[in-house]
Amino acid sequence: MRKKEDTTELFTDEPAAWVDVIIPLALPKNFTWSVPPELLPNIIVGGRVEVSLKQAKRYAGIVKRLHYEKPSFETKPILNILDAEPVAFPEQLSLWEWMADYYMCSEGEVMQAALPAHFKLSSETVLLFNDDAGEDLSHLDEDEFLVAEALQLRKELSLTEVQQILDVTHVYPVIKRLIDKNVCFVWEELKDNYREKKETYILLNPAYNDEEKLAPLLNDWGGKAPKQLELLLAFLHISKTEGEVTQTELLKKSGASASQLKGLVDKNILWPEKRSVDRIRLLPKNITIDFELSAAQQAALQEVQEFFTFKNVCLLHGVTSSGKTQVYIKLMEQVIKEGKQVLFMLPEIALTAQIIRRLQKHLGGYITVYHSKFSQNERVEIWNKVRTGEAKIILGARSSLFLPFKELGLIICDEEHDSSYKQQDPAPRYHARDAAIYFASLFQANVLLGSATPSLESYYNAHTGKYGLVELNERYGSIAMPQIEIVDTKKIPTPNKSKVIISPTLKEAIEQSLQQDKQVILFQNRRGYAPYQVCQTCGWVPHCKNCDVSLTYHKITNKLQCHYCGTVYSNVHTCEACGSHQFIQQNFGTERIEEELQELFPAIKVARMDIDSVKGKTAHDSLIQQFEQRKVSILVGTQMVVKGLDFEHVDLVGILDGDAILSFADFRVNERAFQLMEQVSGRAGRKGKQGTVLIQVRNINHPVLQLVQQHDYRKFFLEEIESRKRFSYPPFSRLIMITFRHKDAEVVSEAALAFAEQMKKKFTNYIVGPAQPIVNRVKNQYLMELLFKLPKDTSLINRCKQSILEHIAILHQDKKFRSVQVVPDVDVI
Repeated sequence: MRKKEDTTELFTDEPAAWVDVIIPLALPKNFTWSVPPELLPNIIVGGRVEVSLKQAKRYAGIVKRLHYEKPSFETKPILNILDAEPVAFPEQLSLWEWMADYYMCSEGEVMQAALPAHFKLSSETVLLFNDDAGEDLSHLDEDEFLVAEALQLRKELSLTEVQQILDVTHVYPVIKRLIDKNVCFVWEELKDNYREKKETYILLNPAYNDEEKLAPLLNDWGGKAPKQLELLLAFLHISKTEGEVTQTELLKKSGASASQLKGLVDKNILWPEKRSVDRIRLLPKNITIDFELSAAQQAALQEVQEFFTFKNVCLLHGVTSSGKTQVYIKLMEQVIKEGKQVLFMLPEIALTAQIIRRLQKHLGGYITVYHSKFSQNERVEIWNKVRTGEAKIILGARSSLFLPFKELGLIICDEEHDSSYKQQDPAPRYHARDAAIYFASLFQANVLLGSATPSLESYYNAHTGKYGLVELNERYGSIAMPQIEIVDTKKIPTPNKSKVIISPTLKEAIEQSLQQDKQVILFQNRRGYAPYQVCQTCGWVPHCKNCDVSLTYHKITNKLQCHYCGTVYSNVHTCEACGSHQFIQQNFGTERIEEELQELFPAIKVARMDIDSVKGKTAHDSLIQQFEQRKVSILVGTQMVVKGLDFEHVDLVGILDGDAILSFADFRVNERAFQLMEQVSGRAGRKGKQGTVLIQVRNINHPVLQLVQQHDYRKFFLEEIESRKRFSYPPFSRLIMITFRHKDAEVVSEAALAFAEQMKKKFTNYIVGPAQPIVNRVKNQYLMELLFKLPKDTSLINRCKQSILEHIAILHQDKKFRSVQVVPDVDVI
């Protein structure tokens, strides 16, 4: 049994060295611990050590620096070394430091985001029985007695076990009374949640390996246990044709039961053997390039390679369906033949399913996938495969940037313009594209940014020579860009002046496509059935109790849902303001469109792709494959349907509410509208004849629509960049948004004004606000925003960041504002 220990007296020798350790907490700086002489030989920078903070709480932290400079303050010793090899390499630690500095957060917060959960051990409270308490427990009450009796027998209990004994969750009062009565004491121990995956393999008793010895066994079996004989014969067949046999595979292929297998094991004919196996099974590492690049693709590839000889970053601007992925494959082939690793980043998990199959076809087991839908155990295994260099090409979303690459040669950032690359909450609020460029520089690796509609910042950097710029201006196979038609919905009468869902023009076009055995994609960037419903008598709209937003009606569940906090409400049938029972549903979401299409085309298979309909690790892939195999004729969806997906038989795309895309109150509204419409239109006519795109819109004279019709990105860029320059928006400035959050509207307003007043003393020319955002209450927290619009002067930006952090600390010294949450967001989008 463990004895109670005082960690400050674990080591009596003078410390031999000190380590700066990152622990997964939002601390203002990294803390320092001393290294006892006996542990010094095993200390590794990038490895984990066990350390304790106040109240004996223990953490697994990453050693950032080992040094021999005695601090001016008293230090605690590290308690244990957890790794014989580094979990993170120096390049990862440099990325964490840069990210914390640039995005105004702590290295602990970056570590929290970067490491799989099973690496971030923190202590679990364990109760230990005090032998000095004796056996007399008569002075305890009923609950205390139950726990103490269990402790007498077991000697130690976890908090979870105490909760099970008492059948309640809140057990701390009982534990405190037991500690006060010296019945037990508390021990904190680190708990490693990672578990190897075990699988049972079935082996033949070596005594029967010789056919001469096996034959009598089979021949003399007789009529007893015929099912066991069938199972044995099945085992012999499978082992001969396929090699090693797992228990699961044997029972499945033989149709036998576990009890029949147990019979053979009991007879000592078959032997079970548990083995550790990988959760992530890779294909054989074969390279099969069975395509030829077009002349335009070959020229683009050569240009990229030439740029990489003197620039580390290159932008590949290729129109939709120009074959950028094939250029990527050629570059990746070259890098892995050099023995280096590749990071292929995509903005959305939905994109990975289709592109995994395409890349695996050509690059086989060199491809490893990493994303948030994997279990924590799977993430640990992928992490280790990347760390050892076994995984060569990593395909993943923004979190894959944190993996411990050993020898990174190339980062490909596909759809680089996508806002999903920017992390929102929690910290670090990083942009994966920009962080990838810094990360690649640590390896002297190259970065290829790819998009049909690049962000203005990236295209500006390429336009001015900071990045290389390669253009692919024709579609693969010389297929024409889709024809885009504008449908004026003002001229279409509707009941209650509601929005047009499927216009007569679009209905006719869908019918023509279906008659030609083609497929259709319809885009609407709103999920649910109706974004809000209105009382016909007084105009009252049901709102979320926690957020300042209307509730979306989901017909499939007959519930109202807040899309900001996720709260679900029963459907409302009576107006809270006037008591009326008459409601009308305004606007429309993907559920409503799906219903409308089923009424218009009852014989046609319609599917919906949004976060409500595709849940789970394989749901996206399953739906995409159904559409690829033409089991679905019409696909309705949100942005999931437009980001890089490649469907051969789609010849018609409909954008059902163009006005919603064009009317956001944001300086990037034109850029996002052009990108979204051009990306949506790019799903049409990718193989064979020219496709068609119909955009339903009331404001038919919006200038972006004409540029989308012309597919003229360069003209759009030149017009938009002048507007950005005139009003000093990115790429001509840096934006830092400070958001204040508090449950009291008056307190958050006063805090924002007090903060702004102090900051204006030095940066008055660069401050906008404070002001309430459009949605000024989310999850019962009132919001205020303060925007810094800073010129691209590194020295000024750094001074401003430092001043912001200092004044956040000063603000929190005021008792009134101590609970106000202040969130800086650098390069807000």
